[in-house]
Amino acid sequence: MIFIAFIPILWLEEKFLGRETKKAGLKMFGYYYLSLLTWNGLTTYWIWYASDVGGIFALAANALLMCIVWLIYFTTRRRYGTFIGYLSLLAYWLAFEYLHLNWELSWPWLTLGNVFAHNPEWIQWYEYTGVLGGTLWVLLINILLFQLIKTFFKKDTMPKIWRMNTLILSLVSVILIGGPLLLSKFIYERRTDKGEPVNVVVVQPNIDPYNEKFSGPAADQLAKLLRLSSTMIDSSTNILIGPETALAEGIWEEEIFVDKNIITLRDFNAAFPHLQILVGLSSYHAYEAGEKIPLSARKFKDADQFYDAYNTAMLINHGDSIQLYHKSKLVPGVEVMPYPRIFGFLEKYSIQLGGTSGSLGTQAERTNFITSNGTKIAPAICYESIYGGFMSNYIRGGAQMIAVITNDGWWNDTPGYRQHKDYSRLLAVEFRKSVARSANTGISCFINQRGDIMQETKWWEEDAIKETIYKNNIVTFYARYGDYIGFIAAFISVSLLLFMGAKRTLGW
Repeated sequence: MIFIAFIPILWLEEKFLGRETKKAGLKMFGYYYLSLLTWNGLTTYWIWYASDVGGIFALAANALLMCIVWLIYFTTRRRYGTFIGYLSLLAYWLAFEYLHLNWELSWPWLTLGNVFAHNPEWIQWYEYTGVLGGTLWVLLINILLFQLIKTFFKKDTMPKIWRMNTLILSLVSVILIGGPLLLSKFIYERRTDKGEPVNVVVVQPNIDPYNEKFSGPAADQLAKLLRLSSTMIDSSTNILIGPETALAEGIWEEEIFVDKNIITLRDFNAAFPHLQILVGLSSYHAYEAGEKIPLSARKFKDADQFYDAYNTAMLINHGDSIQLYHKSKLVPGVEVMPYPRIFGFLEKYSIQLGGTSGSLGTQAERTNFITSNGTKIAPAICYESIYGGFMSNYIRGGAQMIAVITNDGWWNDTPGYRQHKDYSRLLAVEFRKSVARSANTGISCFINQRGDIMQETKWWEEDAIKETIYKNNIVTFYARYGDYIGFIAAFISVSLLLFMGAKRTLGW
């Protein structure tokens, strides 16, 4: 469906471009917005279950942003014709998706290239392009098929020319659709997991995020996680992975070695000779006098001092080593209020998905976890796993495998948690890394280096699974250069808009 999804809009444009219509732009704006709002609503309606008012705002705002992109393209096409218009559509939409990956209002869930996440055998070439390559593929095919349909029904040309145009467009369509599919199939059938084996156990404790996780006793939740772990861990296990905020009771990082739950985890870890434990927690850091205070910092009520709250991943090695990583791609309106001077009035509608309210702290650089035997792990906390360019920083830093820890129970039994699980398959293809995914609720799984799910849990069931996956030092073309397609599109878009503005202003 994605290959023909935009054809009705493109067809409708012809109606307004082919004749003089008063306020054509305004009328197309209405059609664009209705179409894109419908798309947003049907595909991401499940946001409602996390926050009703916040969900409505997110759907309406995202559809509006998409609508603006199409309206600018429509204006460009009216002024400069079909060829330049379609080129601008490619550039504008890719630039929009690139913007959505990098600004504070970030919501790249509906990046068009994500649509193939459930079928990684179709897009093995993402290791060269990332998901934006899939977006370019989708838009090109929609435009080409629309031109084929328009030509097929256009009988006012000479028969020979009509047949030739139809034949050429048909051949190009077959090549453009079939070429990438055949290339992907070729890569897929020859791809095997590369690297050294790592024995991993993933736990899904299935603690209700609304009614239990952030109100129930933390010690009882930890005991459940360790009980499930014990059913799978043995002397050969290298890594145990627990979900996001497995330790939901906030821990002060300055006191982490004396926290009773951390001591329990370290004692459990010490009982197994090769084990490392990677779990999520809610943590706090108090700033000392002289330390730089970031904008996310909060002030103590009873002291002239500041602290930050974090959604944190932690790796416990043998000995005294505890490594921390602070989630840095935060969910807008949930973990961070984007552009608070504009949208601050919406903060009362946000939901405490991380166990704390208000904006969370972040860290500037991606830091891999390093186990006792030197394995480098890229920790992705929930939302971060849908940002390929963001995750590429880990791979360039030497990451050999990816661990995704998440909590997908906010959306009930809807497509949301299944889509999120499949997005981790894109990471496996883009970076040729094995992925171990632990969800508090949702789906926990293991994914091989070509994006296949090797083993997974069921929705809303506590479970523990184990698998041998492989770590490697591969750095793919996409990992090396990131979202270069989006950057190029953004450069072209800005240049084109500046040219259009100058021409209009100077009367060229």
